[in-house]
Amino acid sequence: MKKLWFESLIITVLVFFMLWGAQKVTDLKVFTAFDPIGQAIKDFELTDIAFSRIRPDPTVDEHIILVNLGTLPRRGIAEQINILSSFKPRVIALDAILSCEGGLRDSVNCPALLDTLGNLMLSNAIKDAGNVVLASKLLQSDSLSQLDVNIYDSLEVVDSIFSNYSIPGYVNLPTDATYQEDVKQCRSIFPRMMVNKKEELYFGVQIAMQYDSAKARRFLARNNEEELINFRGNIEVMQLRVRSEKNDETSSTHFPTMFYVVDADQLLRGEVLPEMFRDNIVIMGYLGDYLGDSAWEDKFFTPLNKVIAGRANPDMFGPVVHANAVAMILNEDYVDQIPEWAQYSIAFFVCLMTVALFILIDDKLPHWFDALSVLIQLMEVVLISFLVVQAFALWSLKLELAVAIGVSALVGPTYDIYKSVKGEIERWLTRRRERVLSS
Repeated sequence: MKKLWFESLIITVLVFFMLWGAQKVTDLKVFTAFDPIGQAIKDFELTDIAFSRIRPDPTVDEHIILVNLGTLPRRGIAEQINILSSFKPRVIALDAILSCEGGLRDSVNCPALLDTLGNLMLSNAIKDAGNVVLASKLLQSDSLSQLDVNIYDSLEVVDSIFSNYSIPGYVNLPTDATYQEDVKQCRSIFPRMMVNKKEELYFGVQIAMQYDSAKARRFLARNNEEELINFRGNIEVMQLRVRSEKNDETSSTHFPTMFYVVDADQLLRGEVLPEMFRDNIVIMGYLGDYLGDSAWEDKFFTPLNKVIAGRANPDMFGPVVHANAVAMILNEDYVDQIPEWAQYSIAFFVCLMTVALFILIDDKLPHWFDALSVLIQLMEVVLISFLVVQAFALWSLKLELAVAIGVSALVGPTYDIYKSVKGEIERWLTRRRERVLSS
């Protein structure tokens, strides 16, 4: 029995070594050009199936209203805020960076400065509302950006005529995209960041803090550097109406409408019910030039995307991502994850038990070994995948078991290599012993 577990331990170590080697080879991206299938599914996670196909339909969150900015200039946004403020919402959040990019404050590099009256109107609207959360942006110096670390040393400076009368919240999202025009995959948020020894809060956290500070503080008390967004729904619009048919083939997600949405001209024409805004949260931001626009600006790929692998079109605008994060915080419907040590412990246990089973089958049923070993590996991968999807769908628990699936797939080849090497060593030792005895 000791020999069984000793051999199982050796082979398990070899499996993890092979997994480590495979990861290093993958990191070199040597075969990227020859792996179109791998490229198509690289952003896919098993939990995406639970997000988009298994979980029950959400109900519309009536506490969060989205308002499209469209192509309105600043004086148009000011008019929107004045109208919304008259409806008495508890929080108005503006997902727009009201600053000059790069800090160049001249009319050539920052055309918005030309509209002096529009800037003054917007400043007064924010001041009069008194409950506006304004977007800011975390920045990295050149030296930090080259290190690929989640450390920021400055904030994009918002013009003081706006920042003096608003509450800041950064809108940065972890996407691995280098430029705004790149494909952006969004799954999570950074709840807070330290910038020059000062704590800055994420835009959605700041919105929740103004609406229900107790729930926002409980969320921050989880002390997670990064939090997965528990995406529950999107907006789908066509011909200036909200679409809610779940099985509509033109929809980008499998979910019905999660948030009410109002287009820019609808609000300005007064085609809204004031009661829907009272004591609620209003998130203003770009949702296309008009509702239903297929623009890619400020749009992300999310786990709700109808196309699970090989995604072609992003499915969610930035303000809707923020709305999902706010809804998660206020509903206290978080996504929990198992720690990294648990991931590797589970993988080690699965690998050790599988290797021990392989050794027993090879010893007792050698003629059936090939068939049974492949069947066992297949069953393990299917079972682990099923557990990952069901745990997320039922309990919002992300079982990150990619390592367990990886070692399960490598047990068979590693065991064959181990047997071949062991056999060669034993034959070599036997021949050497025979030569010694015959001399």
